[in-house]
Amino acid sequence: MAAAVLVAVVLQATAPESGRLIPWWIAPAVELCLLAAAMIRDPGRIDLRGRGSRRATIALAGVMTIATLVGVIVLIVDILDTHLIVTANSILGRGAALWVTNVIAFSFWYWIFDRGGPAERAAASGIAPSFAFPENATPELVGEGWRPLYHDYLYLAFTNATAFSPTDTLPLKAWAKMTMMAQSVISFVAAILVIARAIGALP
Repeated sequence: MAAAVLVAVVLQATAPESGRLIPWWIAPAVELCLLAAAMIRDPGRIDLRGRGSRRATIALAGVMTIATLVGVIVLIVDILDTHLIVTANSILGRGAALWVTNVIAFSFWYWIFDRGGPAERAAASGIAPSFAFPENATPELVGEGWRPLYHDYLYLAFTNATAFSPTDTLPLKAWAKMTMMAQSVISFVAAILVIARAIGALP
């Protein structure tokens, strides 16, 4: 989870300068502060029951999502502005960075709210799942007491952003379906516009 945040921060900090919001460092700095707060409150797997750690992770996911949405909007405006001279490398670089941060941001939402969050999953509280993972259908193939960890939600977000639809993991609750739909729309719009504009900008 911490590694994913650091990847997002690096991408936000190293994306091509053209079209980025000024000052660009605000979102990465806030994300690092929230990550530090979450890890200080729970230096293990961020799975201890407590409002402080949960609030910090929710705020972290919110900041990452807002930064991604604003970045996509700015990118779309730059793409649609026919008077703006942009290079294919700049468009592809910014688009790729936003696509990856989109995956990471939504993986956090899935991880935070499915089955009550990481703390409730670790405590086996029995809260109904929001996603049906393949392991739930084939319990004989996994260890006893299996529960989804962050990498399972990262894979879910990646496949949803790539296929624009559920693959091997199915949403069961309304919030999960709507969140996956929102992620697919962002990924689809960014990918289509970036590819189309980059092709037009290629020599």
